[in-house]
Amino acid sequence: MHKEYHKWFSQHLKRDMELMVYGHSGARVLFFPTRTARFYDYENWGVIGALREPIENGWLQVYCVDSIDQESFYCFWAHPSGRINRHLQYEKYIIDEVLPLSREKNNNYFMMSVGCSLGAYHAINIAFKYPQYFGKAVGMSGRYDLTCNMGVFADLLHGYRDEQVYLSMPSQYIPNLNDHQILNELRRMDIVFAIGQDDAFIDNNKHLSHHLWQKGIHHDFHVWEGEAHKARFWREMVQWYL
Repeated sequence: MHKEYHKWFSQHLKRDMELMVYGHSGARVLFFPTRTARFYDYENWGVIGALREPIENGWLQVYCVDSIDQESFYCFWAHPSGRINRHLQYEKYIIDEVLPLSREKNNNYFMMSVGCSLGAYHAINIAFKYPQYFGKAVGMSGRYDLTCNMGVFADLLHGYRDEQVYLSMPSQYIPNLNDHQILNELRRMDIVFAIGQDDAFIDNNKHLSHHLWQKGIHHDFHVWEGEAHKARFWREMVQWYL
């Protein structure tokens, strides 16, 4: 399997950022890590190995990006306004730095946004906010409103709310989305949600799915048995949904 390591100083984040690229051609896959995880963890957990055939055959080229969750949503010593602003800087890094790198390396027009756990939030949110760049979005075991308490998972902003928070939570902004251009771009996108029946986030997934249908946005919604918030499930999911 072709594999490349990249590291550069991000102008948006003002720090070095790393990522790993797997594959030499095919549809580009932007793969966000789980909560506070690193760009190499999907390889260590066997998730990249589960995609060996499509990667080696040139059907997929996977860009595993790093997280800065401990500087944004999980930076609990910082004021929530600073946390959300740091998250928005991360979005700009992805859009203005990572996506251009992928286009330089691979002229395949088709781009997927994919993630597991908190990575599913990142994948769905960035695809919904910038649908012009993506043909497909896949969220596995995701929570799409980080301001809600769900099981043992607490409100990551501790009650703080502002416009930037609202515009960063798909479960909040999708019900009120009326921009026809964005809605049409979302309607042409292939959208997939996968969640376990016993996962803490299943009601949130159902809520977002309901409002997507209300907006005429077709998507696939898959419920797995038990609690599927584990790497062994993600190894199976990526083979079904990517």
